Parts: sequence; structure tokens; C-alpha cells
Amino acid sequence: MKLATTLFIFFLVVTGLQAAELKPKAATLSPDFQPLKQPNLLFIFADDIGYECLNCYGGLDFKTPNLNRMAAEGIRFSKAHTTPVCTPSRVSMHTGLYVPRHGHTGVLPVHKGSGKKVNFDKMPTYGQLLRGNGYATSTTGKWQLATLEKWPNHIRDAGFDSWCVWQIWRDNAKTERHWGPCYNRDGKVLQGLDQRFGPDVLNEYVIEKMTAATNAKQPFMILHNELLPHWPVIDTPTDRADGTEPSLHGMILYMDKLVGELLHAVEQLGIRNNTYVVFMGDNGTNQPDVKNPRKGQPGEGPHTRHTVAGNVEGGKAKLGDAGSHVPLIVWGPKQIPTGAVNDELIDVVDLFPTFCQITSTPIPDSLKLDGRSIAAQIHGQPGLPRDWVHQEQAGKNGGLSVFDGKFRLFKSGKLIDGRELPKETAAKLGDVAAEKARKRLQSILDGITKKSPAPSLTFPK
Repeated sequence: MKLATTLFIFFLVVTGLQAAELKPKAATLSPDFQPLKQPNLLFIFADDIGYECLNCYGGLDFKTPNLNRMAAEGIRFSKAHTTPVCTPSRVSMHTGLYVPRHGHTGVLPVHKGSGKKVNFDKMPTYGQLLRGNGYATSTTGKWQLATLEKWPNHIRDAGFDSWCVWQIWRDNAKTERHWGPCYNRDGKVLQGLDQRFGPDVLNEYVIEKMTAATNAKQPFMILHNELLPHWPVIDTPTDRADGTEPSLHGMILYMDKLVGELLHAVEQLGIRNNTYVVFMGDNGTNQPDVKNPRKGQPGEGPHTRHTVAGNVEGGKAKLGDAGSHVPLIVWGPKQIPTGAVNDELIDVVDLFPTFCQITSTPIPDSLKLDGRSIAAQIHGQPGLPRDWVHQEQAGKNGGLSVFDGKFRLFKSGKLIDGRELPKETAAKLGDVAAEKARKRLQSILDGITKKSPAPSLTFPK
């Protein structure tokens, strides 16, 4: 009887701890982390690029020399995850909330002129907090979170003083993002871009903003929403100069070139030791853009990608590893260990508390976040690792899933064995480890689907 009572008490304690873990709580920050004094932050959030596209992640199909250098001189996180489509991923990035918390499960149809918007008045962002902490805040590129013709102040409301973004919808039509783009800079559509390549224009803007803030001796935070390598597959300036055909290979290589330009600018400005440069993909690779030359050979599909660990199938808009597994590299100050690799699970919601902790930006106790800071891990120190990551999306490939690094459980009950990634298989009946994982992940899945929105807070605009 005594043993039974003891076991029952133990069960109550464990389940109570699990329930507490599932509830949104005050930001989880890395212990004993000593930040630099108001360092700069340049966050490059690339559009549609999975981990397998980078050589430093074992990718064999594309060339990424500057990102390889970035990883060799900084730290690479091998198990970073997002939601497999852009709007849910980006809202989680801005707010530090899992998709069920913020409620944006599908792509906001800004490309159709939707009047809907992501309401950042009700869901505070790290941009709002950093701006309130004296940072010059800017953003670029893809802003698929509101139609700017209908919500002209949306970007400022989200926490950014300045912007140079693709205005996706104008005069009742979708616009171009690459050649001859329609860009909105601080509320006005730029003229004279008919012959320009949009990503070049954005890089120039980022360098201009870094230079201005450095000269003004003001810390900056720039969210650079890199438009490459998102479809349509187009010819880059390098392709036009060399006479090569448009390809995803060319787009990724050009994106890598632009990253190299930004790293060079940081060094030329003399601010590397006080500037964190972060590179991350917003979701996995858009597999239809991949043309596999080995198609038809054993184990080779039309869109297969190749890595040293094996072949990668799937990608963007699919709730598997290839849809959510993205690169995450941090480069800059000498406090970052050179060539380090961190194998802990990272969720895109972890960026919010990380950026705040790195910049010594206070997070209100009343603001409940799902992310946990990886500031310590960025510096090669022990942090507070997470046990699972979460994804949710709408659509034909939609659903909810949680992944613990070995097994992925879907709300439908399907359990995937990912112990030999990139290979994914259905978990086998009778597999003891799989059944234990199912029970553990089901309790997490049950808890995380309960909405608990963040409080409405007011920040300076």
C-alpha cells in the first residue's frame, strides 16, 4: 500500500510538472549570461531554404561559400525548426508564440489584397521592445503580414522605425519582387527600379542603415527578410552576366553572395565585435523548384536533395523534417566560439527571448512566451535546452505535430520514426522506444493545442 501511495504521488508530481511546462509563462532566459553592452543585431531571415541546401550542413547539391565561412567562424545550430509555411513561421518569429497561441495557421493572402492583418497590438513583438530600449529598428524584404495599401502603418506598429519592403499588392494587382520590383520605403513606393534586381536594392538598404546607426553611435536591430531563394525561379544578375539559365542553384548562390556582402560591410564598418549576425531559413525548401539530375535512378525522385547523411525528400508546406528543418548560424563577436556546432533542438519561437537577452532588453513579466533563450548556447555555454519543437499549418498537408529529435507525433495519431534522419519511416508496432515516445508526445500535443493568448500591451510606436 505504501509503495502504491508513493507511486501515485510521484505520478501527480510528474503530470503537474508537465502541465506547468505546457502553459505559456514568463520568458525563459539563459542563466548566468553576461551580455555585451547594447550590441547590434542583423537577422537575415531567408525565404524557403532548408538546412540541406547549405554545404556546412552536409548539403551536396548547392554552393554556399559565404554561409560556410559564417559557420566556420561562428556557431551552427544543427536542429533548428520552424513551421513549414511563411506566415505561421514569421508570426511565431515576431511574437515568440506557438502557432496555436497566435492563431495564424495559413498564408495570409496579401498577394490577393486581403484586408486582414496580423495584429501586433495584441501580440507584442521583440521589435517593439528593442525599439523601446533605444535601438534603431529596420526591416526589409517580404512583409506578408498585412496589405500595406490598407494598413500603411502596420510595419511601424510591429516595431520598426524604417523599412524597405516588397509591397506585394498595389493598384488591385500583385507586383514583382525580383527584377523591376515594387518596393515600399517608409510609406512611399520607390521609383526608378525598373532595371534593378530587388535583392541588391535590399542589401544596399541594410548597409545604409548599418552605416547610419554606426555613425550616430546608436545600436541597431535589422530584420532582413531576404527574398531569395523563393520562387519564381529567375535569373540572377550573375546568370545574366554569364548567360546561364535560371535555376534554384543560381538563386541560392546569389543569396550566399549577398550574405557575404553584408558580412564584409560589418567588418568594414569596424563593428563585428559588437554585432551579432544571424542567418536562418523561414521554412524548408520548395521542392518543386529542385530539378534532380539523378531522377529515375534507384531512390532518386524528381526533387530529391542530397546530403552526406542521405537523401532528403519533402520540403516546404509539409509537416515533416524537410519542411521545418532549417539552417541557423550566428556570427560576429569574438565571444562566439569558432566553428562550434550545437545539436540541441531550437524552435523559431526561441528567437524573441534570445534577441532580448543578448541586447539587455527587458521582457515584461506579464508577457507570456513559448520560446526560451539560447543566448548562452550562442556563446558556447550551457543553456536551458528544450525537449521538443512544434509545428502547425492549415491546408491539404496541414495538421499539428511535435518532434523530440527522434520521433514526430501528429495530431492524427501518426507517429514517425526520425532516428535515422533524413530518413523518416512510420514507427513500428511493438517498438518500445516508439510507444514511450507516443505517450510522452501525446501529453505535450494535448497541452499545446490549448490556446492561451498573450496579454495586450502598449509600446511606443
